[in-house]
Amino acid sequence: MDYQDQLPLSEAVYFILLSLLPGPKHGYAIMKDVEALSDTRVRLSTGTLYGALKRLLESGWVRREAGDGVGENGRQRKEYALTRLGRAILEAEAERLERLVAITQERASEEGWL
Repeated sequence: MDYQDQLPLSEAVYFILLSLLPGPKHGYAIMKDVEALSDTRVRLSTGTLYGALKRLLESGWVRREAGDGVGENGRQRKEYALTRLGRAILEAEAERLERLVAITQERASEEGWL
């Protein structure tokens, strides 16, 4: 299936999906992982994170799961997991980025600056 009409992803969405690649996480863990993965370039506020997660849930790229812990408010912590569609979108974006890098490297080597 061709996912090109869904691309490019924003940097925040890319890192959220990438954060969920190893397995489900709760919101705070996603925020910290995105910050680490992006070398602190992307710092998500709670509003930005949960707004993005809402859109990702509606798109079917992420699903909500019951977490294994209890949050500060005494309620069960919700976790988010990547769906098969979300994984495919992430893979398509990674391939798109690889093509951009390859094109850049080819042109740069022709020009002698890489």
